[in-house]
Amino acid sequence: MKRNLIKFILIGGILSSGLMSCDKNKILTPNYQVTSQQVYSTPTGYSQAMAKVYGAFALTGNQGPAGSPDIAGIDEGTSDFFRLYWYAQELPTDEAVIAWGDPGVPDMHQMSWSSSNTILLGLYERCIYQITLANEFITQSTPAMLASRGITGADATNIGYYRAEARFLRAYQYANLMDLFAQPPFVTDATPIGSAIPPQTTRAALFSYVESELKAIDPLMVAPQKNQYGRADEAAVWALLSRIYLNAQVYTGTARYTDAITYSQKVIAAGYSLIGNYDNLFLADNNLNTSENIFSIEYDGNTIQGYGGTTFMTHAPVGGSMPSANFGISGGWSGVRVTSNLVNLFPANANTTFPNNGNPDTRAEFWTQGQNLAINDVTNFTDGYAVNKWRNVTTSGAPGSNLSYSDVDEPIFRLPEMYLNYAEAVLRGGTGGDAGTALSYINLMRTRAYSNTAAGNITAGELTLDFILDERARELYWEGFRRTDLIRYGEFTSSTYLWPFKGGVKTGTSVPDYRNIYPIPDQDRLVNPNLHQNPGY
Repeated sequence: MKRNLIKFILIGGILSSGLMSCDKNKILTPNYQVTSQQVYSTPTGYSQAMAKVYGAFALTGNQGPAGSPDIAGIDEGTSDFFRLYWYAQELPTDEAVIAWGDPGVPDMHQMSWSSSNTILLGLYERCIYQITLANEFITQSTPAMLASRGITGADATNIGYYRAEARFLRAYQYANLMDLFAQPPFVTDATPIGSAIPPQTTRAALFSYVESELKAIDPLMVAPQKNQYGRADEAAVWALLSRIYLNAQVYTGTARYTDAITYSQKVIAAGYSLIGNYDNLFLADNNLNTSENIFSIEYDGNTIQGYGGTTFMTHAPVGGSMPSANFGISGGWSGVRVTSNLVNLFPANANTTFPNNGNPDTRAEFWTQGQNLAINDVTNFTDGYAVNKWRNVTTSGAPGSNLSYSDVDEPIFRLPEMYLNYAEAVLRGGTGGDAGTALSYINLMRTRAYSNTAAGNITAGELTLDFILDERARELYWEGFRRTDLIRYGEFTSSTYLWPFKGGVKTGTSVPDYRNIYPIPDQDRLVNPNLHQNPGY
């Protein structure tokens, strides 16, 4: 079974004893009768509580039909973490356009969002919500708390691992807030509930906190590839450290490329390896890809239902002439496509073979039949190629367990990112690595991409920083990296790199640099006088 921990949510239906308001950034007093003393009185209660911390990735408060209100007043599907994160990381870039006019959505690709944007509010609050759940679990799982409740031995040891994982999930969401919003409010388990309005941190201070927290929990985590599926382990800690070190110059003004090499290499050396077929990375049974996937969000068509996550990823890119059966779904939503900039990073298509259109680089999973490469109208689904990368079918071709909801898990960290981090950090002058090893890592990915042949391998002279940026797009498109990557390369807002409808102009235009950071939502600033707005908004 791939659903081992999160299923406790469905059994217990528990809530944490202190939650962050969806409308106001303050700690709320619960209005239900189950107390923390009851919830955390047994080892099973701790497992259920930890399942909720993890489940906040995939479960939204209202599992009703699309259009039902949830966090930040937006509908249930849009309030899912990964869907919101995808909007923020992909829609403002060359990798995606969307046909819909839902509140806040068109502003993302046009790069015209304001501090009242609904999508940004939902993402901001979803990150803070998971931090709040993690803080509560960490507070309730100290050694002293366990001892007072008579929990000892193996149970106490396992809960100790849970506690370290909760600290990891908190650090992960603070890393996201650092990247997206720069200077969010900051609370930890050391902050007494209801004692004060949360203070605002700085981007540099938040970087130091995330770094120190990850290093502190490193020895407390389960060893790489030894944990229960769906739970973070030591390699996830290293992967997140590698990611923030690669972007450290953006966050703090100080490059940390040597550290990025160190921690990407630690993951690589932990025994991970690429699966044999790129096409199988985002299918309904990708829970089996444990050699490559380091940490994933779990989804299940029958027990973890919602209109975000990989249900969004499998349904939103399907429409027009695309047969739903190929995607294991009941019907497409005619929403998201790619721009010609991404398509042009791949070799020319040879024919219309599904799912790669006969492309020699099998990562070019684009649906071209009935679609136009050029985008003249963002709201027209047939303008722009669609994407086949996420499909709710198994490797054998069988549909997922539910045609309306996806079984596909969403990797947050997988091995190729570590290869790419290592190579880029070496090229940027980091020490502790070498160009030869970097080249070998890149060619491992490209060998798989070219049907396990050397046809796509590159030479040492071709391994440049510009090549790495393009290779990140080829390998990682739509996985939530592109905005951060373009910012690191200085190409997100500038006129040096344009794509269709960048800045709301058909041929693309530059936008002010302040859009490298999203605004602190107005709704939070109205209730928290400690918060100052990011420059430009």
